[in-house]
Amino acid sequence: MAPPNDHASPLLSICKQDDSSDKYFDLSNGKFSVKGFPLLSEVPSNVTFAPLFSSICKPSDASPALLQRVQALSHKGGFLGFHKEAPSDRLMNSLGKFTGREFMSIFRFKTWWSTMWVGNSGSDLQMETQWVLLNVPEIRSYVIIIPVIDGSFRSALHPGTDGHVMICAESGSTKVTASSFDAIAYVHVSENPYNVMKEAYSALRVHLNTFKLLEEKAAPSLVDKFGWCTWDAFYLTVEPAGVWHGLNDFVEGGVSPRFIIIDDGWQSINIDGENPYEDAKNLVLGGTQMTARLYRIDECEKFRKYRGGSMLGPHPPSFDPSKPKMLISKAIELEHAVKDRDKAIEYGVTDLHSFECKIQKLKQELDDTFGGEEKSVSTGSSGSCSCKVDRHGMKAFTGDLRTKFKGLDDIYVWHALCGAWGGVRPGATHLNSKIIPCKLSDGLDGTMDDLAVVKIIEGGVGLVQPDQAGDFYDSMHSYLADVGITGVKVDVIHTLEYVSEEYGGRVELAKSYYRGLSDSLSKNFKGSGLISSMQQCNDFFFLGTKQISMGRVGDDFWFQDPNGDPMGVYWLQGVHMIHCAYNSMWIGQIIQPDWDMFQSDHLCAKFHAGSRAICGGPVYVSDSVGGHDFDLLKKLVYPDGTIPKCQHFALPTRDCLFKNPLFDKKTILKIWNFNKHGGVIGAFNCQGAGWDPKEKRIKGYSECYKPMSGSVHVTDIEWDQKKEAAQMGEAEEYIIHLNQAEELLLVSPKSEALQITIEPSSFEIFSFVPVKKLCTSIKFAPVGLTNMFNSGGTIQELGYFDSEAETCVKIGVKGGGNFLSYSNASPNKCFLNGAEVAFEWLDNGRLSLNLPWTEAAGGISNVAFLF
Repeated sequence: MAPPNDHASPLLSICKQDDSSDKYFDLSNGKFSVKGFPLLSEVPSNVTFAPLFSSICKPSDASPALLQRVQALSHKGGFLGFHKEAPSDRLMNSLGKFTGREFMSIFRFKTWWSTMWVGNSGSDLQMETQWVLLNVPEIRSYVIIIPVIDGSFRSALHPGTDGHVMICAESGSTKVTASSFDAIAYVHVSENPYNVMKEAYSALRVHLNTFKLLEEKAAPSLVDKFGWCTWDAFYLTVEPAGVWHGLNDFVEGGVSPRFIIIDDGWQSINIDGENPYEDAKNLVLGGTQMTARLYRIDECEKFRKYRGGSMLGPHPPSFDPSKPKMLISKAIELEHAVKDRDKAIEYGVTDLHSFECKIQKLKQELDDTFGGEEKSVSTGSSGSCSCKVDRHGMKAFTGDLRTKFKGLDDIYVWHALCGAWGGVRPGATHLNSKIIPCKLSDGLDGTMDDLAVVKIIEGGVGLVQPDQAGDFYDSMHSYLADVGITGVKVDVIHTLEYVSEEYGGRVELAKSYYRGLSDSLSKNFKGSGLISSMQQCNDFFFLGTKQISMGRVGDDFWFQDPNGDPMGVYWLQGVHMIHCAYNSMWIGQIIQPDWDMFQSDHLCAKFHAGSRAICGGPVYVSDSVGGHDFDLLKKLVYPDGTIPKCQHFALPTRDCLFKNPLFDKKTILKIWNFNKHGGVIGAFNCQGAGWDPKEKRIKGYSECYKPMSGSVHVTDIEWDQKKEAAQMGEAEEYIIHLNQAEELLLVSPKSEALQITIEPSSFEIFSFVPVKKLCTSIKFAPVGLTNMFNSGGTIQELGYFDSEAETCVKIGVKGGGNFLSYSNASPNKCFLNGAEVAFEWLDNGRLSLNLPWTEAAGGISNVAFLF
C-alpha cells in the first residue's frame, strides 16, 4: 500500500536537514570518534560515514509522530559504508579496531537462535554478531553499531585480528554481486542504554521502511493469557484424544488454558521414497521429521479421522498418559543406538552387524508400542451426544474443543516457514515446488552443531517458488481459519538463507516470502495471530515484521541436555533466561517478546515460573498429560486463564549489561519491569553454563554453579522507559516486598542498596511500590496478592481520597488469596465489595486480608480502607 502523501513530506524534509554544528560522530584521519573521543582506530580509508538523513530518502509509511521523533534525534546517528574495487557476493571489510572498551553484543550461536556476549575488544566479538553496544564512560554514553540491509545484501559483524571489527556483507547468491555500500551499518549514541536501542531501531524503521516497530502493531490476543503447547507433552505423537485429555487435566486442576498450540505432528507429511499419498508412520522425536515434506495442506490422518462429538459423550475414548512417555523413551533409545552406529563408522568399524540388529530390534519394539493406537483414539463412539456423527477432521475437533472448554479463545497450530521442515513435496499439491540443495554461509561456521541443520542439508528444501508464496500461505491459512484455527506458530524461519542462490539472494527471497506471509496473516488471522520462532537473525526483523508482532526471544526450553550432561537439567535453564532477557533488548523494539514454554513439573520449574511471571508476555507450559504442579501454576495464573501481566517487556538492569551472568562467578541476572502501580525486579542466579568460543557450543561450567551475592536498589528500575511509570520513579519512599522471603521493607531512593544472596537455579522477586502520604501522618502502599509471583500485577485500580473528615484508599484487585498492603497506621474500617470485613494489621506496617475469587465479578475484588 502506498503511504499517504502527508507521510512522505515530513520524511523528505528531514532528509534535507543537515545541522553540521550538532554532529556527534566524526570520521577522519583513520579514527571514528564520538564527541571527540575515539571509538575505532585504524579505520581503513575505504570506510565512509554519512549522517542519518544526508542523502535522498525514500517515502516512508511511518506516522508523522514517529517521523518527527526520528528527525529530532537524527544528529545522533549515521551510517558506515565501505567500497571495494572488485564486486563479490560476499565481502569482508574492517570498520576499525577497539581494545579496552566494554561491549555487550548479540550473536547467532545457531542458524535460528541468538544470545548475548561480552568483551572489551573487537577480537572478542563472535561471528554473526547482530549488534554491539559499546560503553563510552568518557561522555557517559553508549554507542550501538548495527549491521543492516543495504540493497540486496545483509550484513553481520565478525571478529578480526588485533582488535579489529569486521563487517561481512553477503547476498546469498553468487549471481548477485556488489562492491560498494553507503549504509551497511548504522551507528547511534545516547546517554541511556535503553534509549539507544529504541532510538536506533526507530531510525532504521524509517530508513529501511521494510519493518514496523512493536508500538505500531497490535500484539496477538493471547499475550496476557495462559496456554498449553503440545510439543514436550507428545512430540510428534500428538493426536486428538491426547489433546482433549490434556486440556481437561488443566480445567479439573483449576487452571483453564485460554489458548493451545498444537505443535509439530498434526500435518500431512511424508518422506521421499515412501508412499507419496500416505503420512509418514510412527514418528516420535524431533529430528525424525526434519527430512519430511508437506504433501497436502490439511491435517494428517490422525486428525482427519476424528469424528465430531466423539469426545463430548459420557464415555469419550480413553487415553493412556503413559503411552507418549513410553514412545518417547523407546525413540530416545533408538536414537542413541543410531548414534552409536554412526560413531562406529567414524572410527572405521566395518562389522556393523550387531549395531544394525539392535537398531532393527528397537524399531520393531517402537512399532509394537504404537500398536493400534491411532485407530482407537481417533474413531471413538459418539455415545449419547446429539452431535452429527458425519462431522469429522480438524473442524469437528476444534468445534468440540470449544464446546467443552468454554474459555478456550485461541487454537494455534505449528508449521515451518517453508511448510514442513523439508518444505513442500514436488507434484503433491497445486503449488510449484522444487527440491533445492542447501548452501550455508561461511558466517555460520562459527555456530554450534545442530541436528536440524544436518537434517535439512541432508534432505534439501522443497521450496515453493517465490512468485507463489502468497498463494502458498493463503491456501494453507484460509483452510486453517475455516476449520477453526485462529493463529499459527511459524518455525524454522531462517531456512530461506540456505536456498537463495537461484532466487536473487537471501534478501529478495525473504521479501517475497514475508510479503506473502504478512498478507495471509492480515487476511486470515486478524492481522496478529502468529508467533514467529527460529527467527533470531536480522534478515527476519528488518524484512519480515511489517505485520508480525510477536516472536520467541530464546532458544527452545530444554528439560535436559541433549548431549547427555546430567547437570544440563539445571544449567540449561539459566542459559534460557539469559537468551530471553538480552534478546529482548533489540527484539522487543520490533515484536512482543515471547519467553517460550516450560514444564511445571520440571526440577527447575519454579525458576522458570519466576521469570515468566514478570516477563511481560504470555505464560504457557508444555506439560505432559498428568504431569502438572498446579500449586506452582496458580502462582502464575488466575482461575480464568488470564495472568497478572507486567506493562512492559522485561529487560536486564543497567548493572548487568556488560557482565556475564552465566559464568563470571559473580553476577546475578536482574531484570526489571513495570506494573500499573509499581515496579518489579527479578533476581535470578543463572550461573553455571554458557558459550565456549573454542568449542563453539554451550556447555556447563560447574565451578560457577554456586550461591551468588549482589544488590538491589529502586534505581535499578528504569522508570523513564514508560510514560505512565515515570511519576512512580519520583516517589520519596517505597515499600519493597520480597516474594520468596516474604519480607516487607520501607526504603527511599537515598537508602543503601539491599544486599542479597541467591542460591543456584533460584530467584527472588522484588516489588517496589511508591508510598503515598495521606493526611499528615499516614503512609500507605498496596503490595497485591502475595500468593502470586507478580504480586503487584494483581492491582488493577488504585485511588486515594483525602479530606478533613475521612481518608480512604480504594483498590481494585484481581485474584483470590492473601492481599497485603503497607500502612504505618491501622485503618478504622475495611470494606470488601461494599461489606465491612475484618483485617489484620501489625505494628510493622503489614496490613492484610483474604480475598475470594468471585467468578461472576471476573475475579475482581473492590477493597476500601478507611482511616
